[in-house]
Amino acid sequence: MPPRLRKLIGTVLIIILVLLYALVATTVAVATLGQLPWYIHLLYFTVTGVLWILPAMFIIKWMEKPGKPRDE
Repeated sequence: MPPRLRKLIGTVLIIILVLLYALVATTVAVATLGQLPWYIHLLYFTVTGVLWILPAMFIIKWMEKPGKPRDE
């Protein structure tokens, strides 16, 4: 797969990941945190705010793989 195509696909995947992750994390927070103290909210949003980086890291590593050299 050409590197430019891989980067385009990876960029689209990261955008979709961030949008879906934010939607799920916010939905879970609204459904479960409710009347809990502020520090639980802070902890939840700190953890979920950093956690999305793990799957994005794998996508970025995949995007940065070198392409196969062409036979000349």
